[in-house]
Amino acid sequence: MNSARFGATALVSSLLLTLALPANPIHANPIQANPIHAATTPAKASAAAPTMATRMAAVKVAKTINYYPSTAGWSAMWTGFDPVRIEADLARAAALGADNVRIIVFPQTFGFPAPKAEYTERLRKFVSIAGAHGMTVKLTLFDWWAGYTDVTGSITWAKAVLAPYADDPRVTTVEVKNEFQPGDAAAVAWARKVIPAIRAAAPAMPLTLSVDGQTGAPGLAKIKAALAATPLDYYDFHFYGTSERALAEIRKAQAAVAPAPIVIGETGLSTTPGRDGDQAAFLARVFRAAREAGVGSVAPWTLNDFASGAIPANSSVSRLPAQYTFGLHRTDGAAKLAASVVRTAWTTGATPNSVLDLSFEATAADSPWRQNLPAAGAAVVTTGTPRTGKYSAKFSRTTRTSSGLPSLVTSPVTPVQAGYRWRAEAYARGTAATGITEIALSWFDVNGKWISQNTSNRLPAGTTGWTKLVVETVAPAGATSVQLHLKSGDNTGTVWFDDVAMS
Repeated sequence: MNSARFGATALVSSLLLTLALPANPIHANPIQANPIHAATTPAKASAAAPTMATRMAAVKVAKTINYYPSTAGWSAMWTGFDPVRIEADLARAAALGADNVRIIVFPQTFGFPAPKAEYTERLRKFVSIAGAHGMTVKLTLFDWWAGYTDVTGSITWAKAVLAPYADDPRVTTVEVKNEFQPGDAAAVAWARKVIPAIRAAAPAMPLTLSVDGQTGAPGLAKIKAALAATPLDYYDFHFYGTSERALAEIRKAQAAVAPAPIVIGETGLSTTPGRDGDQAAFLARVFRAAREAGVGSVAPWTLNDFASGAIPANSSVSRLPAQYTFGLHRTDGAAKLAASVVRTAWTTGATPNSVLDLSFEATAADSPWRQNLPAAGAAVVTTGTPRTGKYSAKFSRTTRTSSGLPSLVTSPVTPVQAGYRWRAEAYARGTAATGITEIALSWFDVNGKWISQNTSNRLPAGTTGWTKLVVETVAPAGATSVQLHLKSGDNTGTVWFDDVAMS
């Protein structure tokens, strides 16, 4: 893979952002199991040989988890192969609802051009453990690979690795190269020869390539054009962009390769720096956007955080602290909030707004609310003046900056589409309040450029009771994301925000 929290001790209120759409718009602890039994399960399940059609049907809806053990990332997974740990991890993944696991093999590690028997046996054992948990395998062949001049060796190696799985229903698809660079002429020439050779050896196996999070939809378009004579069966989109704009980015990726389908083969957010709530909201938005776009497979990166030293030193990402904390679980197996988001999405298809902490009862770490312009006044959490529940968010003695009023900010799980009606409500009250207290919806285009803002009625000055602030509008042309702001500025007094009901 490629690679602001407000300072309250706990958030408050029950604010709800509500959406009125057009009538026709489009942790668990590890499960204990017997690793010896799993590892010695027969090498091939008793099932009819798969076809291209049956495998592609599975690929399109696969609940895929990207996987390395927390103590052994990348090539270390294979050099320090630990079936007991893998057994526990895949049990945890299955408990989340995963039915497919993506693993990456490395030619240099496995032995090239002839893979070593000890490593092909480790791969066989992994597939067996996955199968014992009802999970199929997505196999990525070439990573850390630039040996594009050795086409013959590449074909020999790929055929040898895949030979046992060409008709094995437990292996559903092959990604020929991880994060392919379509601007590399040598890589393209290599792919044009290797892909047909793999297809001839495993004609019922869907083949794909992925692009990195920076290359995105333009990279997918370049791959499609470059490989027009040897087309892929589907395309693998790695998404690490702004989650609020996920729907727009996914649709760009779809358009780049249409009519071929796409899957989201990697997506996620590190909790370093950041909070668990940010990661949970990110994944909720991506799952919701994928569903809206008709993409049935979203694969979080990754199951586990990595322990110090778990990423081999020869990997450039080993020196990036954020790369160690993309996991749905911590290194001790404890689930982060994002694990519950993924479990709900995989088991029910839902992505509830509750992940946004719209009731403001979550811990600080589990809330995705953030401060905007805190130099002009930051919100704090208090138990003294809630409308309902235990907490309310308080602004006191705020000013403003040249950019505007200080605020608390969040964005919805539901993706923005121009022409859809949106409504937000919040209650506010004041003590000797002055200045401006309101809520607002701020709209942004696909590049993150601000378009416009719609504001609510304002809280009257002075000392007031709880007053409903409402903003209702239609998303403007070009809008692909929105921010909800709770604002209070130029205020020499105090204002609290709390509680709204869903309309």
